[in-house]
Amino acid sequence: MKTNADVEKIIEMSKKFETLAIRTQTETTQFSEHSVPLYLTSGFVFDDAEEMRASFAEEKQRDLYSRYSNPNVNEFVDKICAMEGAESGYAFASGMAAVFSTFATLLDAGDHVVSCSSVFGATHGLFTKYFPKWNIECSYFNIDEVETIENLIKPNTKFIYAETPTNPGVDVLDLDFLSAICKKHNILLVIDNCFATPYLQNPIKHGADLVIHSATKLIDGQGRVLGGVTVGKKELIREIYLFSRLTGPSMSPFNAWVLSKSLETLAVRTEKHCENALKIAEYLENHPKVKWVKYPFLKSHPKYDVAKKQMRLGGTIVAFEVEGGVAGGRAFFDNIKMCSLSANLGDTRTIVTHPASTTHAKVEPEVKAAVGITDGSVRISAGLEHIDDIIADLKQALG
Repeated sequence: MKTNADVEKIIEMSKKFETLAIRTQTETTQFSEHSVPLYLTSGFVFDDAEEMRASFAEEKQRDLYSRYSNPNVNEFVDKICAMEGAESGYAFASGMAAVFSTFATLLDAGDHVVSCSSVFGATHGLFTKYFPKWNIECSYFNIDEVETIENLIKPNTKFIYAETPTNPGVDVLDLDFLSAICKKHNILLVIDNCFATPYLQNPIKHGADLVIHSATKLIDGQGRVLGGVTVGKKELIREIYLFSRLTGPSMSPFNAWVLSKSLETLAVRTEKHCENALKIAEYLENHPKVKWVKYPFLKSHPKYDVAKKQMRLGGTIVAFEVEGGVAGGRAFFDNIKMCSLSANLGDTRTIVTHPASTTHAKVEPEVKAAVGITDGSVRISAGLEHIDDIIADLKQALG
């Protein structure tokens, strides 16, 4: 039977991403199974009253209840921590559960957040609709005005928050630059690393205190389950754990098992996704009906040098704008034949999304304009189909 000590020896032998993704496993049972089994249980049994007392008093480390922890969830979190270089982590039922629980743990009434204005629509909703009624305020900086960040910091600022690359504009922020500001002002840096995944970018290595992922996206990679995870400094994760064990946004064991298995192929999948995305971006950049294209590893991207510095590859998302405004965008989406019209991303299937009417539909028009979301904006999540077929579909839809 493989024990946790055996796993630690394997991890110590190799720090390579692919090996960590495959060989970081929960200890197996008496059946010595090669693939870790599902632990579909709500609770766990104790030998006697003393063991139960000691376990709940945290004098003994073990699983107590699946809202707190579960072997499958533990394995998934351990893998993400190993990949991100994090001390600890906690997994959630969805990406937004991770975002909200992390924010709710860190923030008190009267606190202040500085955030990039280009964030996921649901995150924007937290900042503008719900946090104000708890007397928590947020100040936004635009992606092209990072020099204004320090002017936004107040005595009650708790952290700087950013996505990079951003959703849906695929803009890139310099993690070293943000980290330097946070250290100077003794505040935290919280990064949403969803678009990059742990394979393409590791914000902790650039000074981030906490990293958030929507595991629903590329970490799953096949559009099957929901999940989220926050990893980072042990003392911060401890507080997030305590908040979450009370409020109950925990990941299910089944979803954790699926996501842990998906991590075993994350590297090879992401390499192909990125290869296709770059070819899509290059094709669109030369198309007469496309106004602009953004992809981090296109030389025309305004932050190409930053992307090359902190990312392994350019990612799986391409943003562009179709000529013709609303009519041009509608015609493009109506003409798509093979690619999926969906609000998800990071799937084996190529997905085209209209952010203005889906993921950012409830964002104020002036905010959408400020972050470059126009009626003709399109977000493409490059899938794993043959690149010739993807481009053929885009070509006929644009035609």
